[in-house]
Amino acid sequence: MKIYFAGAIRGGRRDVALYYEIIQYLQSFGKVLTEHVGDMGLTEQGDDGPNDPAIHDRDMAWLRDCDLIVAEVTLPSLGVGYELGWACALNKPVLSLFRPAAGKRLSAMIAGSDAIVTAPYSDIGQAREIIRQFIVANIKGTPL
Repeated sequence: MKIYFAGAIRGGRRDVALYYEIIQYLQSFGKVLTEHVGDMGLTEQGDDGPNDPAIHDRDMAWLRDCDLIVAEVTLPSLGVGYELGWACALNKPVLSLFRPAAGKRLSAMIAGSDAIVTAPYSDIGQAREIIRQFIVANIKGTPL
Protein backbone atom coordinates (compact mmCIF):
# COMPACT_ATOMS: atom_id res chain seq x y z
CA MET A 1 0.00 0.00 0.00
CA LYS A 2 1.23 3.49 -0.91
CA ILE A 3 0.19 6.20 1.54
CA TYR A 4 0.35 9.95 0.99
CA PHE A 5 0.65 11.87 4.26
CA ALA A 6 -0.16 15.58 4.17
CA GLY A 7 0.83 18.09 6.83
CA ALA A 8 1.91 21.72 6.91
CA ILE A 9 5.40 22.63 5.79
CA ARG A 10 5.44 26.26 4.67
CA GLY A 11 2.30 26.88 6.75
CA GLY A 12 4.35 26.23 9.90
CA ARG A 13 6.21 23.35 11.50
CA ARG A 14 4.92 23.39 15.09
CA ASP A 15 3.28 19.96 14.59
CA VAL A 16 6.30 18.25 12.99
CA ALA A 17 6.85 15.91 15.98
CA LEU A 18 3.23 14.78 15.68
CA TYR A 19 3.62 14.31 11.91
CA TYR A 20 6.67 12.16 12.60
CA GLU A 21 4.69 9.94 15.00
CA ILE A 22 1.81 9.58 12.54
CA ILE A 23 4.18 8.72 9.70
CA GLN A 24 5.94 6.11 11.85
CA TYR A 25 2.56 4.48 12.50
CA LEU A 26 1.48 4.70 8.85
CA GLN A 27 4.66 2.85 7.85
CA SER A 28 3.29 -0.24 9.59
CA PHE A 29 0.62 -0.35 6.84
CA GLY A 30 2.75 0.41 3.80
CA LYS A 31 5.13 2.86 2.13
CA VAL A 32 4.66 6.50 3.08
CA LEU A 33 5.56 8.44 -0.05
CA THR A 34 5.84 11.74 1.82
CA GLU A 35 7.81 10.76 4.90
CA HIS A 36 9.85 13.97 4.57
CA VAL A 37 6.86 15.88 6.00
CA GLY A 38 7.83 14.45 9.41
CA ASP A 39 11.51 15.32 9.06
CA MET A 40 12.49 17.50 12.03
CA GLY A 41 15.18 19.15 9.89
CA LEU A 42 12.73 20.40 7.25
CA THR A 43 11.86 24.01 8.01
CA GLU A 44 8.90 26.10 6.91
CA GLN A 45 11.10 27.31 4.07
CA GLY A 46 10.00 24.07 2.39
CA ASP A 47 13.32 23.31 0.75
CA ASP A 48 12.43 19.66 0.10
CA GLY A 49 13.18 19.88 -3.59
CA PRO A 50 15.28 21.83 -6.08
CA ASN A 51 12.52 24.37 -6.80
CA ASP A 52 8.77 24.92 -6.49
CA PRO A 53 7.79 23.36 -9.86
CA ALA A 54 9.80 20.22 -9.05
CA ILE A 55 8.14 19.92 -5.63
CA HIS A 56 4.69 20.41 -7.16
CA ASP A 57 5.26 17.87 -9.92
CA ARG A 58 6.79 15.30 -7.55
CA ASP A 59 3.93 15.62 -5.08
CA MET A 60 1.30 15.43 -7.84
CA ALA A 61 2.91 12.24 -9.14
CA TRP A 62 2.78 10.78 -5.61
CA LEU A 63 -0.89 11.79 -5.28
CA ARG A 64 -1.74 10.03 -8.52
CA ASP A 65 0.23 6.94 -7.47
CA CYS A 66 -0.93 6.57 -3.87
CA ASP A 67 -3.70 4.30 -2.61
CA LEU A 68 -4.98 6.70 0.04
CA ILE A 69 -4.29 9.99 1.77
CA VAL A 70 -4.03 10.76 5.48
CA ALA A 71 -3.80 14.45 6.36
CA GLU A 72 -3.29 16.22 9.67
CA VAL A 73 -5.15 19.50 9.11
CA THR A 74 -5.11 21.21 12.51
CA LEU A 75 -2.48 23.69 11.33
CA PRO A 76 -3.96 25.43 8.26
CA SER A 77 -1.93 25.01 5.09
CA LEU A 78 -2.70 26.16 1.56
CA GLY A 79 -0.63 23.29 0.19
CA VAL A 80 -2.50 20.64 2.19
CA GLY A 81 -5.83 22.12 1.07
CA TYR A 82 -4.63 21.96 -2.55
CA GLU A 83 -3.52 18.35 -2.09
CA LEU A 84 -6.85 17.34 -0.57
CA GLY A 85 -8.77 18.99 -3.40
CA TRP A 86 -6.72 17.04 -5.93
CA ALA A 87 -7.06 13.82 -3.93
CA CYS A 88 -10.84 14.17 -4.09
CA ALA A 89 -10.72 14.92 -7.82
CA LEU A 90 -8.63 11.76 -8.26
CA ASN A 91 -11.21 9.74 -6.27
CA LYS A 92 -8.67 8.76 -3.61
CA PRO A 93 -9.83 7.81 -0.11
CA VAL A 94 -8.98 10.75 2.19
CA LEU A 95 -8.78 10.89 5.97
CA SER A 96 -8.51 14.31 7.57
CA LEU A 97 -7.38 14.35 11.22
CA PHE A 98 -8.20 17.47 13.24
CA ARG A 99 -7.54 18.44 16.88
CA PRO A 100 -10.44 20.66 17.98
CA ALA A 101 -9.57 23.70 20.11
CA ALA A 102 -11.60 26.54 21.56
CA GLY A 103 -12.15 29.24 18.97
CA LYS A 104 -10.75 27.14 16.10
CA ARG A 105 -12.90 25.63 13.37
CA LEU A 106 -11.90 23.42 10.50
CA SER A 107 -12.40 24.86 7.02
CA ALA A 108 -15.90 24.17 5.71
CA MET A 109 -14.31 22.99 2.45
CA ILE A 110 -12.75 20.09 4.35
CA ALA A 111 -15.35 19.50 7.07
CA GLY A 112 -18.23 19.79 4.60
CA SER A 113 -16.87 17.48 1.91
CA ASP A 114 -18.55 14.11 1.43
CA ALA A 115 -15.34 12.92 -0.25
CA ILE A 116 -13.25 13.42 2.90
CA VAL A 117 -13.55 11.46 6.13
CA THR A 118 -12.93 14.04 8.85
CA ALA A 119 -12.11 12.77 12.31
CA PRO A 120 -11.51 14.87 15.42
CA TYR A 121 -8.99 13.48 17.87
CA SER A 122 -7.22 14.56 21.03
CA ASP A 123 -4.05 12.45 21.26
CA ILE A 124 -1.77 10.21 19.20
CA GLY A 125 -3.38 7.03 20.56
CA GLN A 126 -6.78 8.13 19.34
CA ALA A 127 -5.29 9.21 15.99
CA ARG A 128 -3.70 5.78 15.55
CA GLU A 129 -7.02 4.02 16.12
CA ILE A 130 -8.81 6.29 13.64
CA ILE A 131 -6.07 5.67 11.07
CA ARG A 132 -6.22 1.90 11.63
CA GLN A 133 -9.99 1.85 11.13
CA PHE A 134 -9.73 4.02 8.00
CA ILE A 135 -7.06 1.83 6.43
CA VAL A 136 -8.79 -1.44 7.30
CA ALA A 137 -12.07 -0.11 5.87
CA ASN A 138 -10.35 0.95 2.65
CA ILE A 139 -8.46 -2.32 2.28
CA LYS A 140 -11.82 -4.08 2.40
CA GLY A 141 -13.25 -1.51 0.01
CA THR A 142 -15.83 -0.14 2.42
CA PRO A 143 -15.36 3.44 3.63
CA LEU A 144 -15.65 4.27 7.33
